[in-house]
Amino acid sequence: MPRIEVRGVWNYALRGVDLQVDDGELMVVLGPSGSGKTTLLNVIAGLTSYRGSVLFDDVSVDKLRPYERDIGYVPQDLALFNHLRVKDNIAFGLRMRGVDEREAESRALRVMEMLGIEHLADRYPLTLSGGEQQRVAIARAIVLEPKVLLMDEPFSNLDVGLRRSLRMELKSLQRKLRLTTIFVTHDIAEAEELADRIAVMVKGRIHCVGSFDEVFFNSSNPLVREVLGSPNVLECRGFKLVHEGLAEVECGGLKLLAPHDEGVITKIAIPPEKVILSRELNPKSRFNSFKGVVKEIEKNSSLYRVTVEVDRLSLCSVVSEEEFNSLLLKRGDHVYVKIPIKHIKTLCSR
Repeated sequence: MPRIEVRGVWNYALRGVDLQVDDGELMVVLGPSGSGKTTLLNVIAGLTSYRGSVLFDDVSVDKLRPYERDIGYVPQDLALFNHLRVKDNIAFGLRMRGVDEREAESRALRVMEMLGIEHLADRYPLTLSGGEQQRVAIARAIVLEPKVLLMDEPFSNLDVGLRRSLRMELKSLQRKLRLTTIFVTHDIAEAEELADRIAVMVKGRIHCVGSFDEVFFNSSNPLVREVLGSPNVLECRGFKLVHEGLAEVECGGLKLLAPHDEGVITKIAIPPEKVILSRELNPKSRFNSFKGVVKEIEKNSSLYRVTVEVDRLSLCSVVSEEEFNSLLLKRGDHVYVKIPIKHIKTLCSR
């Protein structure tokens, strides 16, 4: 499968985008709505005009038409044909390319079996569940045996449990087929679960590329941190195991319990929306609870960002307007900070 390189691409939405995706890699492009993610996929697929170059294995594909680029594309709206049965939806692209009818049916059946949807062959899209429709759309893309798979937020309309299940299926399938894949999302959890590497895109530009941990724990770019939710990243100066899967870490003057897999925890990160504030200490919930002083309060739309100083550390919490009003907080107030263990992310050295 090819290595993809995007060099200096400009158009109505992109501002000099450079990106390299390695052979067989699953690259996640993470960014907010309107950042240019879908346009980048359309450039690679040859579906929109651009200046600059797109190369597959160092060979330009700029003058190739979309069907000549050998790409499978799963759009956000799936674009299934409601008047065609599942097996005909999947075989549609093969027939358009002049593949013999028997061969098209055979290949469609093979892919349906791979995705566990052969029992849906004679159903119509409108009779399928959301997850089933997603699998049909993926089958239609990979039945063409493409060199590259592009996916534009394909799971965004599904419930949380189903999204996670489909992500696991997709990653397994991608590894099996060794497809060079670019997956677009605005969901941090999706990026963390799927990506070999992530590229963070804001306002038509790629601002950083790296493994999820590299970007999440180390980025100092304010635009990137805004996409990631500006996590509280704390250096750990002490570490000891207290139980299987659990460790005590020392960050500044604080000792916290954190999840542990293997290795030495060097940093932890706490999403601000998971930092719980309260006026009183809950006696039944003393783990990772600390008393602090409100230092800053910033309103952004219907959310409040509250900075609390706890033993020389600054922790940020994002709370709803309703929650903020119930707390009646102002600068200088004392407040309790609760950090649920399950929401702490850890960076470990091996």
